[in-house]
Amino acid sequence: MESNALGAFLRARRELVTPEEAGVPVVGVRRVPGLRREEVAMLAGISADYYLRLERGRDRHPSAQVLESLARVLRLDDDARGYLLGLAADKPRRPRARPREVVPPSTAAFVAALPLPAFVEGRYMDVLVANPLATALSPRLMAGANRLRDVLLDPAEQALLDDWRAGAAAMVAHLRESVGADTDDPRLIELVGELSLASPLFRRLWARHDVRHRGAAAVPFNHPQVGHLTLRREKLHISDTDGMMLVAYHPDPGSTDADKLAVLASAALPSVR
Repeated sequence: MESNALGAFLRARRELVTPEEAGVPVVGVRRVPGLRREEVAMLAGISADYYLRLERGRDRHPSAQVLESLARVLRLDDDARGYLLGLAADKPRRPRARPREVVPPSTAAFVAALPLPAFVEGRYMDVLVANPLATALSPRLMAGANRLRDVLLDPAEQALLDDWRAGAAAMVAHLRESVGADTDDPRLIELVGELSLASPLFRRLWARHDVRHRGAAAVPFNHPQVGHLTLRREKLHISDTDGMMLVAYHPDPGSTDADKLAVLASAALPSVR
């Protein structure tokens, strides 16, 4: 999908840094957004020719010192810096086709037994298993769905979230972080191709090359049955899997959010206590 992932990342992030942010004097009319290549090279202490080779994919394994300098100039945070280092790492390529993601039976049983909305998310944000209370929270939380696709394309899922566009941006950045340099995986190519055709917002977000870890957070919902509630999201890595995450939502004990979740569980799932 991206034969020159390192160059594409450098170019995208360069275009997001303004001369003012980098301390570069602005003289005359600038024809490119962000920094010019030669400005990045100067600020990073490397030659303009060498930086051009990096962006064009002629040199894909710069030293750690060069990468750290580029991360500083491009104002990368820790997540994006780690992603940059991973793109340039000299490591054997994974096979193009990954095996189908299968949730361990013990994990599936654990999710089903949890008295909280919970599901297992695959490497590409596919929902692999979900318990009934998760589906009661959102009907899109069911096996076979994809979290990113639903947030970008399903009006009902968008209405459930306070700020679905911010959520989509965080998901796209997390997808970048999750796949790293493995951009030639058929499942990723299929998903990115589908969303690029269907969603202008996805195209803009994917082109930014934002990278961000998406972990624990407080998530506000506008639920059609119980109204506004805020649940805390926890994301836990499932051992002995290739990137699967257990995602669970829980309210603060004794809060009105806990009461609303109990009402939702009682109304939709009489067996959940």
